[in-house]
Amino acid sequence: MIRFIIRYFDKLEDKVRSRLSHRSILYALIGGSLTVMFWRAIWHTSDKIMYGENFSDMFNEASIILKTNGFWSFFFYEPITLIWTIIFLLITGLFVSIMIGDRIILSGIKHEKRVDEKTEEEIKKEEEEIKNIMQKISTIAGDLKEVKELLKK
Repeated sequence: MIRFIIRYFDKLEDKVRSRLSHRSILYALIGGSLTVMFWRAIWHTSDKIMYGENFSDMFNEASIILKTNGFWSFFFYEPITLIWTIIFLLITGLFVSIMIGDRIILSGIKHEKRVDEKTEEEIKKEEEEIKNIMQKISTIAGDLKEVKELLKK
């Protein structure tokens, strides 16, 4: 059952990311808005906890807000906002990349050191490797251009 739920939401995330990736401005607006609302909800919920409210008090307050002020006040009540922004960030595929970044994930997968852990010598070596690769690419591009010119004749 749990595997089914995980697969379902994984496929849903793939579909949503695929559709939004073709509309980059919309994707950026949604991602940026959700991120700001998430951090605002974290901030305000943390303040509530710091000043002595516990979770049951917050959810009792949420039910009172829903009854008296309506859905939109309830929807934007900070602990509730925290829940739905996490859900939407997960569905859009932005939660992990926004929170820890793609670079950290990729370096972990490749078992690389973080930039702050590398020595100056290692950084210079990487820069030299990148320069060599760029030179090879421009050589290949030049050769390809020559081949195209020969084929035209």
